[in-house]
Amino acid sequence: MSTEAELREEFHRWERRETAVFQALPYLLLGIGTAITLAQPTPNQPAVLGLTLAAAVWLLVFHTCHPEWHGNGSLTALYYAGLIALAFGLVALTPWHGFFAFVGYPQAFYYLKGRWRYVGVAATAMVAAMAYLGGWENIRAEDLWWAWPLLGLVNTVLAAGFSHLAEMADLRNDRQKQALAELHEANRRLEEALVENAGLHAQLVVQAREAGVLDERQRMAREIHDTLAQGLAGILAQLQAAEQTADEPAALRRHVTNAMDLARESLTEARRTVHAVEPSVLAEARLPDAISDVTRRWAEVHEVDAVLTTTGVPRPMHADVEVTLLRAAQEALANVAKHAKAGRVGLTLSYMDDLVTLDVRDDGVGFDPNTRRVNGSATGGYGLAAMRHRVQRLAGRLEIESEPGGGTAISATVPAIPAGGAP
Repeated sequence: MSTEAELREEFHRWERRETAVFQALPYLLLGIGTAITLAQPTPNQPAVLGLTLAAAVWLLVFHTCHPEWHGNGSLTALYYAGLIALAFGLVALTPWHGFFAFVGYPQAFYYLKGRWRYVGVAATAMVAAMAYLGGWENIRAEDLWWAWPLLGLVNTVLAAGFSHLAEMADLRNDRQKQALAELHEANRRLEEALVENAGLHAQLVVQAREAGVLDERQRMAREIHDTLAQGLAGILAQLQAAEQTADEPAALRRHVTNAMDLARESLTEARRTVHAVEPSVLAEARLPDAISDVTRRWAEVHEVDAVLTTTGVPRPMHADVEVTLLRAAQEALANVAKHAKAGRVGLTLSYMDDLVTLDVRDDGVGFDPNTRRVNGSATGGYGLAAMRHRVQRLAGRLEIESEPGGGTAISATVPAIPAGGAP
């Protein structure tokens, strides 16, 4: 940005200098020609002074005092014609005013447009040629009428060439100024875009933070449901069973022992949930063994026949895949214990090339999946909703099939993401 500002300031300095020189040059050259003429007494001094005064007034009115007229093509043409006429008269009387005639070149370039510039250059060249030949009286006295147009032609060719070069330089200067203006506009837009992007970045950071908080809350809610809630429900069921078998010491001890084991497991899982680590059964075994262990303990506690069957070639999966399927097995078994009144449960863990599927089927009372529950869900309570969210988070799908009296089948399918892959 500092370089751009320096370039713009440099352009402005050059323009101010050029404007100052362009404004002062006609008066300076007019003064030089007049001073030299007055230093050499001639019989034409009154006429020279009169034309000098007229030229000064002509310059002052149009060239200096009314810059707003400079854009009017008719007025500029009239001004330039008058300027050349005055220069012609002064040079005809005294050739020293050839200095003043020189201003016709830059003023033709400034005040005239297109081909008229070169007409002005040619007129100025003829006046300059008269000055070179000593003025009108000397041309007439020496019979130099043939030399005047010849010298004027040479002057015209040279002046036209220089004028063309000056025109190209001016065009290049205009393009540079236009490019600088475009660069300035691009930088301005870039600054606005950077400010806008900074705002968007801040907004995205806030949204990401909020999304992270929400995701963590949902994770905690799922983990609490899958560990503490299910554990407490199991403990409550065992204590209720113990209360009902108080007069049977063996059964009482069994139910109390189950309740204590569930309490220990729930406490362990709660600690792991707080520290966001994988479930203890997965930390100690592979997924088929972990689900088999959960199934076995569940069958012992609830006295329901439950069997896990594994198909395909078991292989280590990404932690999120294994946790999702383990939690799906735990939730499905918990729902069987709470609602199904089943006598048998079958679990199938299937390893395929691109997918891993867990199917849980029971022969319980079933339900109508299209019946909305109290929480407004047509596919079960929070447990099934949490299970569905876990599965969909891995771009998987959860399918539930059931009918009253026909048992229930739950199928959770997730991508087979290998251990160490990106979830």
